[in-house]
Amino acid sequence: MKLKTLALALTLVSVPTSVLAVDGLVEKTRQEQKSEQAHNQAREAGFKQTEAEIRAQKEALLAKRKLLNTQIDNLSSTFSQNEKSLAQLEEELRLESGSLGELFGVVRQTAKDLQAELETSVTGADRHQYAAVVNDIVDAKALPSLKQLNGLWQGMNEQITASSEMRKVSVSYINGEGYQSTVDAYRLGSIGLIGEQGYLAWNGIRQVATPYLKQPENGPVASQIASQQTGLQMAVVDPSRGKMLEQLAHTPSLTERLSQGGVVGKIILGLLAIGGIIALYRGCKLIWIRQQINAQLKKPENPGNNPLGRVLKVYDTDQKRSVEALELRLLETIVDEQQGLERGLSMLKLLAALAPMLGLLGTVTGMIETFQVITQFGNGDPKVMAGGISMALVTTVLGLISAMPLLLAHNLLSAQADAIRSILEKQGISLVAAEAEKTGSTA
Repeated sequence: MKLKTLALALTLVSVPTSVLAVDGLVEKTRQEQKSEQAHNQAREAGFKQTEAEIRAQKEALLAKRKLLNTQIDNLSSTFSQNEKSLAQLEEELRLESGSLGELFGVVRQTAKDLQAELETSVTGADRHQYAAVVNDIVDAKALPSLKQLNGLWQGMNEQITASSEMRKVSVSYINGEGYQSTVDAYRLGSIGLIGEQGYLAWNGIRQVATPYLKQPENGPVASQIASQQTGLQMAVVDPSRGKMLEQLAHTPSLTERLSQGGVVGKIILGLLAIGGIIALYRGCKLIWIRQQINAQLKKPENPGNNPLGRVLKVYDTDQKRSVEALELRLLETIVDEQQGLERGLSMLKLLAALAPMLGLLGTVTGMIETFQVITQFGNGDPKVMAGGISMALVTTVLGLISAMPLLLAHNLLSAQADAIRSILEKQGISLVAAEAEKTGSTA
């Protein structure tokens, strides 16, 4: 009974406690709902405000786009009108300018020619007053002005006048050692510039004069022109205005040409000199012997110290020998004299044969050198191969030139020796015949 009473009491106590817990939970839920509802309302208000702002921005952008479209339409209309106006103006310019475009081309080309004349001709040394105007016309992109056209005409007239003048000018001069100075020179029209060293090469771009590597023979100098103006009538001039004088430096002299033959060429010249000395000596010797023989023929009774005299002495030495013995003695003497007459001729013939062979040797040597240069540097520049080719050709020419006079001298001297030998043989035969007649008459 007591237990039931206690359980009932506990039940009555727990029921109010559960009711109280449920009521607290409901109240908390209501508060959270209110808080969430307030938060949602705030978010909705923010969304509405953002939507209003975006809608306002959209309307502003639409209005701006409308304004821009209006401006684009206006600009397109203006651009079309400007194009039409520009086309009309260009057509009016074309009609009004007429042939001025072609005239500008002609004027500009003329100005270029005059500019080149001022840069290359010696008249630019003192006659370049309108060079700036000419340069402006060449560089211009529009039609030249009347002042420029007038300057172009005056520049052309200045060059025409300068081409007929002979004036003393002061120019900047660079000598062969590279030192620069100011010297006095005479300008011979537009043909050349003459200094104390002769003709001067003029560089119109740098405005300096330099000497040519080689001057022509009898070329004028400044001192001659200053002392005698009429001397120019006899002067050597270059009508190409320096081109021929430049090529004159590339023309080798005889010494330079011979030096191109190298060692082989020197040997050939040495052989020619030796052969020439031999030929000259033997020629003088044979001429002297011929004169002695001619004098001996006039006095056969007095044998002298000459080939014919020695032959006559053989006849007078022994009068008691037979005709056969006399004939053999005379033949022996004539053979000895012939060897003396022909002394040195075999050497001439040998030198005449050696000269072209040495020339061929130089040709082969020069070609070998040329091929070596081609192997090292290629064949793009002909100047690199010029040394070997020059040696090949020069030695060939030297060999032929040396062989021809030596061969000619050998033939002439051989003919002279043969003529003397014929005289000796005829005189020997006449002596044998006289001895045979004498012996026959005695018998």
